[in-house]
Amino acid sequence: MAGFIYYRGVRCVQHEVKKLTLTSTISFFRNNSSNQNNEPSFGLLFDIDGVIVRGKKVIPNVPETFKKLVNSEGKFRIPTVFLTNAGNGLTRDKAQQLSEWLNIKVTEEHVVMAHSPLKVFNEYHDKNVLVSGQGPIEEISRRVGFKSIVTIDDVRKAFPLLDAVDHKRRVSQPVSHDPNFPRIEAVVLFGEPVRWETVLQLIIDVLMTNGDLRTVPVHHMYPHIPVLACNMDLQWMAEANMPRFGHGAFLLCLEDLYKKITGKDLIYKALIGKPSELTYRYAQKIIMDQANKIQIGNRIKRLYAIGDNLNTDIFGANLYNECLSSGKTKVTADASFRIEEENCNVCNCYSILVKTGVYSHELSNNELDHAPRDFLNFGHHYRQPSYTVQDVSEAIEMIFQLEDYN
Repeated sequence: MAGFIYYRGVRCVQHEVKKLTLTSTISFFRNNSSNQNNEPSFGLLFDIDGVIVRGKKVIPNVPETFKKLVNSEGKFRIPTVFLTNAGNGLTRDKAQQLSEWLNIKVTEEHVVMAHSPLKVFNEYHDKNVLVSGQGPIEEISRRVGFKSIVTIDDVRKAFPLLDAVDHKRRVSQPVSHDPNFPRIEAVVLFGEPVRWETVLQLIIDVLMTNGDLRTVPVHHMYPHIPVLACNMDLQWMAEANMPRFGHGAFLLCLEDLYKKITGKDLIYKALIGKPSELTYRYAQKIIMDQANKIQIGNRIKRLYAIGDNLNTDIFGANLYNECLSSGKTKVTADASFRIEEENCNVCNCYSILVKTGVYSHELSNNELDHAPRDFLNFGHHYRQPSYTVQDVSEAIEMIFQLEDYN
């Protein structure tokens, strides 16, 4: 079993040092933690669905585990971010939900949703953008910086002849479109919509007309207008005994339809949410903001990312760990963005797989690759967790042991 270490029943894959003994593994981390005054030299990234809850049901022992992460005043004593691919809700609502689930105070500064990094895409904030998703989609769009917003319903009302899959929605009398409808300059996909057939049809119409639905294209415009997509999860785990479709399933349909109709690949100007490096970089910035507030920013050297999905949580953490080690990116966002950090000494991001969510031992060992299209063929090793544990309680116990943190 070279390369693997069993720690209290936990299988560990060591990326930095191969064939370590258990004693040397713990010594390695303790020697690099320099944990004087019991101050942490690490930050924590938690997935939510499948790690903290399944659907809206809190996983056993989770609230008790999180009490270990706060001080007597109920404030986090370790820089902590809840890193979720959910994109159809407001950050403040997710923070409130987490507070109720965990029985501790969680604020917006601890939550990074799939759409949160859109705040740094300044070059798109003044463009007229078509947005897709559920929930308070217009408010979400404005909160991340977009000023001119068009919804799918806006397009349907302006061009009633375009939505024709559902016979009940077909118009019975001749109608004209809105001649003053502004050209769409970019498409932002926040999360899975409700009526996939409508949204797929209208988005492809927008792409094929270069954003001007008042015109009939003589030829397909390519490259098409910019597309930014959040949340690439193919599946996610709720209360059902099998995984459910995520936004990644919708993106797969969009990609294949566009390819079939035009013969060309759909181009994403940015893919945001796990496993994107940009999302982990943004989460690291939030970790460092918290650390700097309590004056330990220069101490933080490691991140531990805890999740249940091999293709997003584990893949993303391992990809970011490689980026930290090499200083190079694998998939970059084609946009002008800046993420500024101060006193940042983070050099590793370790992935921890929990078995309480979408993870399946049988599926983890097969050759199926559920990674997003633009992350395919990266190599199976990105889906291999640094550590595998039963649940989040065991994950925190292990991290505290490795870091010699009380």
